[in-house]
Amino acid sequence: MKGNVSELKEKVVFINRVTKVVKGGRNFRFSALVVVGDGKGHVGVGTGKSAEVPDAIRKGIEEAKKNLIYVPIIKDTIPHEVVGIFGKSKVLVMPARKGTGIIAGGPVRSVLELVGIKNVTAKSLGSNNPKNVVEATIEALLSLRTLEKIAELRDKSVSEIIS
Repeated sequence: MKGNVSELKEKVVFINRVTKVVKGGRNFRFSALVVVGDGKGHVGVGTGKSAEVPDAIRKGIEEAKKNLIYVPIIKDTIPHEVVGIFGKSKVLVMPARKGTGIIAGGPVRSVLELVGIKNVTAKSLGSNNPKNVVEATIEALLSLRTLEKIAELRDKSVSEIIS
């Protein structure tokens, strides 16, 4: 994956302004939650913190590139229904038939778009904290398995599992 880093697209999911009150007044800092992906099954998430918004975004992109994962995509959707949990956020991701599009809320949608999944339905349950929702989505995508992977884990052929 290291070779085609240049074709990664990035999306800023959330920017938060943090204030620290000190003797001389207030110090403002920014944190940015960024998702990067190539649209071919690779996606990563990162957070960056800085005194300036562009620096925070740049740091988030750098961290996201270090945390890339691979997601199996079959016919523009996911292989099976899956639930991801992170903190109190829960994300349910379900495969959908061709032509459905991405039916998902904000943070979940940005992750699924950058992975390259075209047809999927997702529901965010529990906490709607963007950081936790994005992490729960990544957790769900990490737990996806293809038929070939399950066959390999069981030391059987794909035809033995299907029958």
